[in-house]
Amino acid sequence: MVDILRAEGIEIEVDVFRRTELNARRVLHDRIEEGSKGTEPELWGQYFTTLFAACGVHEEQTAAVGERVRHEHRSDHLWTFSLPHTSEVFRRLGEGGYRVGVISNADGRMEDALEVAGVREHVEFVIDSELVGVEKPDPRIFEAGCSALDLPPEACVYVGDLYPVDYVGAKAAGLQAVLLDPLGLHTERAETVADLEELPDWLARRS
Repeated sequence: MVDILRAEGIEIEVDVFRRTELNARRVLHDRIEEGSKGTEPELWGQYFTTLFAACGVHEEQTAAVGERVRHEHRSDHLWTFSLPHTSEVFRRLGEGGYRVGVISNADGRMEDALEVAGVREHVEFVIDSELVGVEKPDPRIFEAGCSALDLPPEACVYVGDLYPVDYVGAKAAGLQAVLLDPLGLHTERAETVADLEELPDWLARRS
């Protein structure tokens, strides 16, 4: 995304963009709290409009930047960034005896996105809502993940970043859950970690 902005003359550093994008997610959280599923095109349009404005995109540039983003996403999935410590977190989870899979509300390309991000090798399976025909928070998609691990729901922990979709959905399906909550929006009503790096220690405390 930073390269797209720079191509349109918007100079922004990667770390600044990451903080800005994190704050733009408040739009997603707010709308999902109001009842959105999190996959509606109108919702994501609002998210990108908020993000562009916060990054310094002028109103007259918004359409051009938006079109470039759509083009890039169609040809090369945008959501392929992983933090440098992600592989280390997976290594620690494996050493702790944990097995890992992915359940995602996605567009059929999640497995490829994980490959590009360099983390597919760390997960046993990928369940993509577009391919299985059911989305979180429907309990059936969580149950499919438990079945893939051949474990009962109560033996599984789901990690997600959207409270009503991921945390509430997983708990309703009988799984344990922890919310990735870097903005600290849900600490009073959910088990949370601020960063994926905290997950192994959180699991160790729970066990």
